[in-house]
Amino acid sequence: MHAGFERWQIRACIWALTLVALVIVYLPPVYLLGVSFNPALQPALPSLGNISLKWYQALLHERGLLRALNESLLIAAVVTLVSTVAAIAAALAYLELGRLRNAWFLLVILPMFVPGIIQGLALSVVFNRWQLAPFWGTVALGHLLWALPFAFTVVLTSMTSVRRSYLLAAADLGAGWWRRTCDIVLPLILPGVIGAIVFSFLLSFNEFARSSYLVGRQNTLPLDMFGKMNSGASPTIYALSGLILLVSALLVGVVLAMAAGRRG
Repeated sequence: MHAGFERWQIRACIWALTLVALVIVYLPPVYLLGVSFNPALQPALPSLGNISLKWYQALLHERGLLRALNESLLIAAVVTLVSTVAAIAAALAYLELGRLRNAWFLLVILPMFVPGIIQGLALSVVFNRWQLAPFWGTVALGHLLWALPFAFTVVLTSMTSVRRSYLLAAADLGAGWWRRTCDIVLPLILPGVIGAIVFSFLLSFNEFARSSYLVGRQNTLPLDMFGKMNSGASPTIYALSGLILLVSALLVGVVLAMAAGRRG
């Protein structure tokens, strides 16, 4: 009985610490989402009878924010495509390597550990040396170095479902490398590929540090929002933040649902 009570205490402590951590992580964005429905000008939660979509409607007239949003969507789309394809290729190369696997893994994920400020500054110096004017492509390259290691890690994790026996059996039946990859490997790692797409998009879309060194005439959305906050926050900022939060949660939810369905 004493052992059972001790186990209960341990579980209660773990759940309490987890709850505190979740509150710390999620309370600020959830509060911001609530503020976005406040029709008043102050950043306060609205009463239940005073919830409004006023500032969401006002977003349609914020041309500067919409231009920045289009810029970020363009960059994020390019980064997502390139990083996902590169991550799949890097993960397939990892499967083919023997003793060099660990070195290859460290090489691919190394940019993950480089601070964004240093990485952005270094790329800016290189581009200036090459006399390359900043534009959305320079920002995309900086974001790519940030998103690729995460996309690679997600895809590589899904590679655990690819058993070597499957590939050997296909090879015995005469299937070449391309046939084995397309018919066996890619279908099995599909959840990981979708996860890499979502993570690459969100990492690029929300990136600030690298963008600040590489951006051209048109700011990305995080930079534009930061500038507007410094010059006096408009309630439309809260609405846009709430919208981004909802879309991000929806994308992550899709990935989790697909992963759960896959396990089922």
